[in-house]
Amino acid sequence: MASSKKHPPLDDVAKTIIELLQEDGRRSYSDIGREVGLSEAAVRQRVQRLTESGVMQIVAVTDPMQLGFPRQAMIGIRVSGDTRIVAEAIAEIPAIDYVVITVGSFDILAEVVCEDDEDLLAMINDHIRPIDGVLSTETFIYAKLQKQLYNWGTR
Repeated sequence: MASSKKHPPLDDVAKTIIELLQEDGRRSYSDIGREVGLSEAAVRQRVQRLTESGVMQIVAVTDPMQLGFPRQAMIGIRVSGDTRIVAEAIAEIPAIDYVVITVGSFDILAEVVCEDDEDLLAMINDHIRPIDGVLSTETFIYAKLQKQLYNWGTR
C-alpha cells in the first residue's frame, strides 16, 4: 500500500467509513451506511474508491508466530547511493512485508517473516546483502508480538 502520491483531502464521511472499518473490517456496508447516512450502494462505491486509490486496504491482520512463522524480525539496512532504489529492490522480496525509508541510524527498515533462523539467514545473505547499495544490515529478532494495532483513525 506504499504510496507517496498526494491524495485529495478526505471528507468527513470518508473518514468515518475508514474509522468504522479500522474497528471492524468485516462491518457490513448497510451498517456503515446507517452510521454515515448513505445507502449501502453508496458506501460500497466509497470503499471501492478508497481501496483503488490506495488510501486503505481491507485485510486480515494476523500474528505470524501463530501461523507457523515463528521467526519475525526487523532489519536495519545502511545504504550507499539512492536509498529509494534499494528500498524498491527490497520491497520486491516476497517474505518482506514492510519497508520504510528512514532518516536515522539506518536508511531503511524492513520487516521479515520467516519459518526459522535458517530462513532468516538465507533472507539476509541471499536476498538483501547482494543488492547493489546495501552496505550493512543489523537484525532485531522479535521475541514476542506484544501489540499490533491499525486503528489510529484519520485526521
